[in-house]
Amino acid sequence: MHSLFLVSEVVNYPILMGFLVSSMALAISPGPDNIFVLTQSISNGTKSGLATVFGLVAGCLVHTSLMAFGVSEVIKRSDTLFFAIKLFGAMYLMYLAYKVYRSDASILLDNENKPSKSPLKLFWTGFTMNVLNPKVAIFFLAFFPGFLFSKELNTVVQFYILGFLFMFSALLVFGSIAMLAGAISSYLIAHKKTGVYLKWMQIVVFVGIAVYLFLSDK
Repeated sequence: MHSLFLVSEVVNYPILMGFLVSSMALAISPGPDNIFVLTQSISNGTKSGLATVFGLVAGCLVHTSLMAFGVSEVIKRSDTLFFAIKLFGAMYLMYLAYKVYRSDASILLDNENKPSKSPLKLFWTGFTMNVLNPKVAIFFLAFFPGFLFSKELNTVVQFYILGFLFMFSALLVFGSIAMLAGAISSYLIAHKKTGVYLKWMQIVVFVGIAVYLFLSDK
């Protein structure tokens, strides 16, 4: 009981909750990953969609590990370098918000019948899509450092906790997309303005996180 009290003293739960909410909002916002899951599920069924989801989520573990050990070392060495990383993160997220603002709000679904792939092949497709995408690594570097939630816990441990929370939110949202693909695609076709609402939600989330990163302390 005493150890649980000590943990609650060193962990900033509002920061963790803010990170989880931000992760969920980003997972819901239309992007290449969730659109890919949706199209695979529509074309090849829920099982194929879920295999893709597991591959994408597994890839996040690689990026989490690279960032945890690399950025943790930077934090140990220099406050100035860590501030530079957070400033870069805020600027990069503002850039992403601008790119979303300039993009087309429509959500294009490729429903054409394609040769079905085995679940294992789709898993590796999702995994390699994630791991080999440098934009994912840059995003992790921009997103995670501002959400360190404890001055006492090891930073590597904190980054892994953040990574698993991010993976959990992606698994929950992407898995729901895979299982509800038919209903989601029908809704998107019937409600053309949904893309506009999701676009502005994504812009607000990016800008909000950028401002938070810029104002947050180490």
